[in-house]
Amino acid sequence: MNTTTYEGLIVRPFQQSDLPLLGELYENIMQCEDTVFWWVGEPANWSNVYGAFANGKMLAKGQVDIVSTITSGFVSEHYHAIYLNLKTVVECQSHDEVLNPLYLSLLARAKQLKATLPTTYPTMLCVGNYATETENNAFFQNKQYRYLNSQFHMIHHFVSPLPDILLPEELEFQHWSISTLAEQQQYLEIDKSIWPEAPIGLEQLNENQQQPLWTSMVVRHQGQPIGGLMVWKEDDEGVIEDVWVHPHWRKRGIARYLLTQALHYIQHHHLSAATLTVLTNNTNALSLYQSAGFEIEKEEVRYGILLD
Repeated sequence: MNTTTYEGLIVRPFQQSDLPLLGELYENIMQCEDTVFWWVGEPANWSNVYGAFANGKMLAKGQVDIVSTITSGFVSEHYHAIYLNLKTVVECQSHDEVLNPLYLSLLARAKQLKATLPTTYPTMLCVGNYATETENNAFFQNKQYRYLNSQFHMIHHFVSPLPDILLPEELEFQHWSISTLAEQQQYLEIDKSIWPEAPIGLEQLNENQQQPLWTSMVVRHQGQPIGGLMVWKEDDEGVIEDVWVHPHWRKRGIARYLLTQALHYIQHHHLSAATLTVLTNNTNALSLYQSAGFEIEKEEVRYGILLD
């Protein structure tokens, strides 16, 4: 096991016996309401998770994950994205002597992950925090991470009846299981064409499909998908992801129709609210979501640095 000691602080990979300490760390960190905190996931993921320990406590936890992989056929400015999440107990949030050793372990692991990615495109090491996490953001800015983008986390509370919206007769609405390999490849090709800078990838698609109450909704024209989204349950809320419409079919009410169907689905399953995210500079989507009753809840800011 790779173990490094820094003047009494031990930084090492996460292990089963750390779970109680992780629970204490989480309770401490959640004293601050708006904090992006990744859970460690299943044991197969623990090689990407490191902790900083001292005096019988976990003072900090960090982990890395490949979020998007660029396949061949895109212009050179696109990049693979590895994200990291690094959090400390409240009293250590500005203590570089805790943050730096843990960050170095995460950086080394990120470079190992980078070695598994196609070399055709560069790799960006990224971090996403709420805008209010000023100390954590400053830590990465001081390491020359540059601003990438920001997104609003939005929420819809079911305080008024949902509208009934009709599709044009030539269009068909379906729930799409995306259950066969051919369907998965079709969906991934659609996703890659809509978001070439951050395609979802098969692993993330499979992970989404394992979420409680997961479903995909699609609008078709002559059998071909022209718009869609995904929905699943997280805690007591419904999550709406990957809202898309083919460019040729935009501004025809398809996104609004899909959004309304997703809200009906979430309400039907007695969930308390619906959530989604949108880039802050995507004014068209932001306007659509606000008109559908979504409100801005918080802002997440993302920074990145090229991984050598």
